[in-house]
Amino acid sequence: MTKNLKANDFTLVLSGGGALGIAHLGVLHDLEQQHIVPGEIIGTSMGGIIGACMAVGMKEKEIHEQIRRFSGVFNWVKFSFSGNAVVDNKKIARIFDNIFKEKKMRDTDIPLKLIATNLLNGDKKVFDASDDVCIKDAVLATMAIPGIFEEHLIDGTVYGDGFLCENLGINEATFDNVLAVDVLGKNAFDKEMPDNFFKTMNVLEMFEKSIRLLIYNQTRSHTGHSSKNITLLEPETKAYKTFYFHKTEEIRALGLGLLSAKRSK
Repeated sequence: MTKNLKANDFTLVLSGGGALGIAHLGVLHDLEQQHIVPGEIIGTSMGGIIGACMAVGMKEKEIHEQIRRFSGVFNWVKFSFSGNAVVDNKKIARIFDNIFKEKKMRDTDIPLKLIATNLLNGDKKVFDASDDVCIKDAVLATMAIPGIFEEHLIDGTVYGDGFLCENLGINEATFDNVLAVDVLGKNAFDKEMPDNFFKTMNVLEMFEKSIRLLIYNQTRSHTGHSSKNITLLEPETKAYKTFYFHKTEEIRALGLGLLSAKRSK
């Protein structure tokens, strides 16, 4: 599919992955350089944030600038004994207010789908043009990593991050051709066990590796059972943590050139 990739005849799917999702920007840059525009965008978590920005007409350079604003995430920690999260969404919400204003899911230039999870029953929720929901609310829902970002309430339902049910939303693609970027794919984890001097470091690395493997196997199951014509790009993200928002430039570079390399094969 990649050699014959044409504008408006494929779905672009962007995975979640925290700061690793910044690698999506490199792929967006290459799509712009080749004047290729998807007919639909599907995003989860960080992929949802970037996908939503693209869907409303923002260029990669503009999105890049907005993502830099997330690098101050540690300034948003709440010193509170109440609630279920450590990050105050109010400052993040103001960023999304500025970007999306009062636009709703039906008001995008490119059709958009954002994946979230109903935290009360575990059901997957796909926000799209049929929902009378503001983009900023759907974005706050898809990125709400439990325990990190506050869960988001929409029409009486509590939503959390979409990675809990589908981190790479290929099952929701309308088009037969799918260009999927998975920052938590096979290149997101080491093929060996942690071997640090301090046990604490080993424990933390094992926990993060376990989560990455869990998500990777979830995605592999979805792609394996899909009838879509999927072109899968998997940036080499294993050297970076999901909270490395301060390494925006390095992580963005991981996505550069992947599309051209795949198309040349």
